[in-house]
Amino acid sequence: MAIDQRQQRVLQHRTRLERERDDWRTHLRGASLLWSLLKVGTLLLVFGVLGGSWIVSSAHLDEQLLAAPRSTTGLIDPTANQFSLSPDSIEKQILAFSLRLREDELYIPAGNNPRPRPFTVVPGEAARFIAARLAAQGFITDADLFNLYLRVTGMERKIEAGNFMLAETMTMPEIAEALQSALFEEALVTIPEGMRAEEIAERLSAANVIESDRFLAAVRNPRSLTIFDRYDFLGSLPPDASLEGFLFPDTYRFPVLAATPEQVIRPFLDNFEQRVGAKGLTGGASGLSGRDLITLASIVEREAVQADERPIIAGVYLNRLNNKCPDVGGPYLQADPTVQYARGTVGNWWWKPQSIEEYKFVQSPYNTYLNPGLPPAPISNPGLSAIEATRNPAQTGYCFFVATGEDGRHVFVQTLAEQQQNLQIYGYNPK
Repeated sequence: MAIDQRQQRVLQHRTRLERERDDWRTHLRGASLLWSLLKVGTLLLVFGVLGGSWIVSSAHLDEQLLAAPRSTTGLIDPTANQFSLSPDSIEKQILAFSLRLREDELYIPAGNNPRPRPFTVVPGEAARFIAARLAAQGFITDADLFNLYLRVTGMERKIEAGNFMLAETMTMPEIAEALQSALFEEALVTIPEGMRAEEIAERLSAANVIESDRFLAAVRNPRSLTIFDRYDFLGSLPPDASLEGFLFPDTYRFPVLAATPEQVIRPFLDNFEQRVGAKGLTGGASGLSGRDLITLASIVEREAVQADERPIIAGVYLNRLNNKCPDVGGPYLQADPTVQYARGTVGNWWWKPQSIEEYKFVQSPYNTYLNPGLPPAPISNPGLSAIEATRNPAQTGYCFFVATGEDGRHVFVQTLAEQQQNLQIYGYNPK
């Protein structure tokens, strides 16, 4: 009897243990299920956030690309194959997403200098090498980002080989767009009579022919040019003389982004040699020759508007140089353009005073009101008409002239009293 009771207690104990074990297993299964549900929920939340960000950013870039002008070739169509799962489309979407993360950086210029500089793309050059050179020359700040932009937009396939003018203030999209169209190989440039070298330099630079500084450096130091000795009419130039006066005005075809200053200066000098030459600088009735003749012709060019007045104006100045005008008080040209040249600055190369009295305050060897004789060098680049008028001036007794304000014409007189009378009638009107 005692044994049966003991067996019964053992069975009851074992049954209780098994029930407790089953309860524990049930509890564990519940906790595991809850943890699994939490993990799945977290993953779904992460994917939801990433998907939302993708949709928003994709819509933003798509809107930008769709808003781009249709004339801009090379941009990818944001709606093309957007749901394709091909390796190419997947790579494109990954690259586009990477670009969106850095989109703001595309519109930060590399510098603050707006002056265009030349950049050349050689045939067959890879986009990544172009990007590296752009960064090295200071046009962009990040070659990898620029290359990424080219790949995403497809513009890397549309880059042309050739010459370009780029500026540090351009954004990466603007530079990428500029690289789609190379400049023409030649530029047609017209140089009017009476321009000074700085004005010519600005016009050449605007036509992407040569940078102003490079051109002016060669003009001011012509003996550094390999072509200098080819021209006989330059043989008598003083050692420190520039080419001012010998840049013959005309319409020229220049190479775009000329490799050397000689390529630009040679057409000017060839034209001067053909139209004037060394013989055209001697043997005239004026008695002037060489650079002296061109110096006076450059003043006549700036003074005269009407061609028929050029020989008369040249004659007035020669009368003064030859001391034939006693009312002047010596061989003073008193030529307004020489002082305007001396006071010229960027954006205002031909300074104009409010009154004639201002001339006496300009301290310069080019001030022919204060200094007798010719100025040190030509002040502009005269045309053939002014050169011929100076070489063979009109023979008159005139010593003064004043502009009438009508079509650039002047009245001419012999005495100072007559000149003062004309000034009261016409006023002072510097060209």
